[in-house]
Amino acid sequence: MKVELPEITPDTALIAVGEGQFDFDVIVVGGGNAALCAAIRAAEAGASVAIFERAPKEYRGGNSRHTRNFRCMHGSPKGVLTDSYSEDEFYEDLLKVTKGNTDEELARLTIRESEACYEWMLEQGCYFQESLSGTLSLSRTNAFFLGGGKALVNAYYNRLESLGVAVFYQATVLDVVIRDREFDGVLVDLDGTQKYIRGRCVILASGGFEADKDWLASAWGDAARNFLIRGTPYNTGEILKGVLAGGADQVGDPTQCHAVAIDGRAPEYDGGIVTRVDCVPFSIVVNEEGRRFYDEGEDVWPKRYAIWGRLVAKQPNQVAYAIIDSKSKDLFMPTVFSATVTESLDDMAQQLGLPEDEFLATVQNFNAACQDGDFFPTELDGLRTIGLTPQKTNWARPIDTPPFYGYELRPGVTFTYLGFRVGHDAKVSFGGVPSKNVWAAGEIMAGSILGEGYLAGFGMTIGTVFGRLAGEGAGGYATTSA
Repeated sequence: MKVELPEITPDTALIAVGEGQFDFDVIVVGGGNAALCAAIRAAEAGASVAIFERAPKEYRGGNSRHTRNFRCMHGSPKGVLTDSYSEDEFYEDLLKVTKGNTDEELARLTIRESEACYEWMLEQGCYFQESLSGTLSLSRTNAFFLGGGKALVNAYYNRLESLGVAVFYQATVLDVVIRDREFDGVLVDLDGTQKYIRGRCVILASGGFEADKDWLASAWGDAARNFLIRGTPYNTGEILKGVLAGGADQVGDPTQCHAVAIDGRAPEYDGGIVTRVDCVPFSIVVNEEGRRFYDEGEDVWPKRYAIWGRLVAKQPNQVAYAIIDSKSKDLFMPTVFSATVTESLDDMAQQLGLPEDEFLATVQNFNAACQDGDFFPTELDGLRTIGLTPQKTNWARPIDTPPFYGYELRPGVTFTYLGFRVGHDAKVSFGGVPSKNVWAAGEIMAGSILGEGYLAGFGMTIGTVFGRLAGEGAGGYATTSA
């Protein structure tokens, strides 16, 4: 939908339109999954909606274009989802990874609402596929998008076009004007021209601050400058910072984030899911001193893959190395970068630049601590080491069958958890009081539910559920207050 907007400067922004006049009913800041779900629901309610997406059209969709699936509660087989996945089991899985650091009311709301999302997503043009071998064994708990997150994002944008939603690309929101908890408008840079756009309400869905290395470093220290950012370079957190400074209630720890171990050769930004290294449960992982530092087999990979970015971040120079042998090379999704392959462990140490004596001693001690038993790669098998620190509690098999495969690991940050405190209706609170016309959805409020840790596909669940809630609330507010 093509809309002409008035040219404006910051000095004249607040007198751009007359009293009580609005350019749009609902303004959505952001262009990823949560923003799109919100815009669709608001438009379906009859509101006029505008999306301001900072990225150019070809990079639209934020981190959502790198996703593969969303986690979904269901009482019986549903579409591509097998068996059942109850509210209580889902919540227990969340408690394990967050160590109880979650808002139970919001978490259970998200879980319950996820079931209805499946059919709704189909109605918007999303298609699902059965999980492939090596996709973290998620056929029961997670629905995979046919064509991945990029296809999902495109389907939603097509739906928005059919609903007449105005979408502005390369639109950087410079300021969100909120007075006494009430939203008035946004100051936007559109291709170098600043314009002030008023709306009856706003939905903030512009993600976290992970692409701002200075902000990361202020929380993590200089180690953060060695982090790689798996997702969009456009999530630099200006909206989050500005609205928090304006009095919005904050939730979450700035050091907590979804961070996984990715290939050290990945680009600094936007490498996406293909840069992840999934062999960790079947490997030994050593730091650059050649020493192991954590239990690689602590739990099934969907519940533990997201801790490894933080673990690697704590190692010298934020680097680690995963080593497997030929017994395990076909047990995980292939990596986009080729492994370092050698016929001997001595050569592996040399190729990876590890101290040879220390590395070989680590492997020798690990192999000696492995026990006989049955190996089951897709479930906890209790095949553990004995007398080793740190022990490996599952899938512990000797690294002894050449060729050997080595992967350099670096921390790959997906999104940060610092954000806005919201209620069950997705409204942002200011001084403990919900705003009447400011909503938030997606990563920018995920810290309300994810205090730490991560479950595979749960970020998309949060974004979809709260995007829908925010869109319904904002659309209803806009149409009844018009």
